[in-house]
Amino acid sequence: MTDWHSRWQNNKIGWHADQVNQNLIDYFSKLDLVDGDKIFVPLCGKSVDMFYLLKRGLRVVGVEMSEIAIEQFFSDNKLEYSVSKVNDLILYEGDRIQIFCGDFFTLEASHLVNVKAVYDRASLIALDKALRQKYVNHLNDIISKDVRVLLLTLNYPQHQRVGPPFAVSKLEVDLLYGGSFQCQELQNISDIENEPMFLLQGVDFVEKAVYCLQKVRI
Repeated sequence: MTDWHSRWQNNKIGWHADQVNQNLIDYFSKLDLVDGDKIFVPLCGKSVDMFYLLKRGLRVVGVEMSEIAIEQFFSDNKLEYSVSKVNDLILYEGDRIQIFCGDFFTLEASHLVNVKAVYDRASLIALDKALRQKYVNHLNDIISKDVRVLLLTLNYPQHQRVGPPFAVSKLEVDLLYGGSFQCQELQNISDIENEPMFLLQGVDFVEKAVYCLQKVRI
């Protein structure tokens, strides 16, 4: 957590993307959402994807440990907000958007009432292997049955570089989510040529995958 805060304080946020993720645009329809539906974005940072989701007519709920990231999101997008305390979390709230500042693992189901979908572009792959099952278990605990998850992952030889982002294979996705979710792989492409940092670090390959998951068991 200390390292995460220091990265934001020192603006070392190489993972942040300035453009809306193309996979979100391409596969948004898989979430089967309508205007006014609520979507959850875990470990959201100041992702421009959240503003895209707002423009699609959705209500957005995020969680993020860094108050710097949250305040920059509202400032960058010229959104007004209020700040209040909700148990151990700080809630930043604007028009159709709530971002909780604090630990993902302190979120409760009551914070995600009426959430219909989850968008995970950089949550699972931000966590090392020891935390990933705990993350999935907690997500399963706080979302309702039938909620859909759009999950984006990377896979590469983990021994060839130090994460994050960490390598997550299709086999691991099946193992992590298979007990409570139906898993559909929407895309799996080789894309090392668009990852210059991985090339410089001597990584042999990078696979980018997109999954649509649906919670089927409580």
